[in-house]
Amino acid sequence: MTSIMGSGPDLALIHGWGLGSWVWQAVLDRLSRNCRVHVIDLPGYARSPADGDARETFPDFSATAQTLLDALPERITLCGWSLGGLLAMRAALLAPERVSGLALVGSTPCFMQRADWQAAQTPALLGSFSASVQAQPEQTLQRFAALLSQGDARAREITRTLLAGLRKAPVPDSEALRCGLEWLREVDLRPLLPTLATRCLLIHGENDSLNPLAAAVGASRQLANAQLDIFDGVGHVPFLANPERFARLLDDFCHAPVTA
Repeated sequence: MTSIMGSGPDLALIHGWGLGSWVWQAVLDRLSRNCRVHVIDLPGYARSPADGDARETFPDFSATAQTLLDALPERITLCGWSLGGLLAMRAALLAPERVSGLALVGSTPCFMQRADWQAAQTPALLGSFSASVQAQPEQTLQRFAALLSQGDARAREITRTLLAGLRKAPVPDSEALRCGLEWLREVDLRPLLPTLATRCLLIHGENDSLNPLAAAVGASRQLANAQLDIFDGVGHVPFLANPERFARLLDDFCHAPVTA
């Protein structure tokens, strides 16, 4: 599901795991003043009570990235947060001619630790969330919301905002949550990054405890055309920690001249 607001260069906002498109609320007004903003809900995240027990189908990771592109206009900037950033990267790799820019927020090309990649999460953390989200999805997402703001100077305020959003939003489909965790466990885009010529803006919190800053630094060095902007004293949700700065960076990025 996609909603559209504003006018100007096309910009798509892709949320991360567990939290739907409502998470962007703090920056929507500012971004839509100068951009045509496409606010995306990934499959399984926008159910209403009228949907009852209806279930969506969940294609694999690359097919989901392609489906995102198919629903969006040509030459669009993709802004993905966390898991949404992984999907945005994959979309740009699949069809670079469709994507005018990539904004990767608190994101990483490989979420889980590998022998040669320690700036990531342990299999134990993913296993814990996989088990608990099946048994107690609402409680698990609340615990996850608290994790997102760890290390942030405004941690309490951000956690309250996220918990309030979770209370108002429908609980995501359990299969959507399971698939997302599986993608975080399996996907590793690092070998493909050197082939990605799309201009990139990486926005990352200095104290991100979920995707460490070292992951963004490493990714920026692999990308051919990347700018890394670090938010000091900020955790995994820079667009809530400093909405005005985040929106200004993204606005400027969308309006920057794109060379052929």
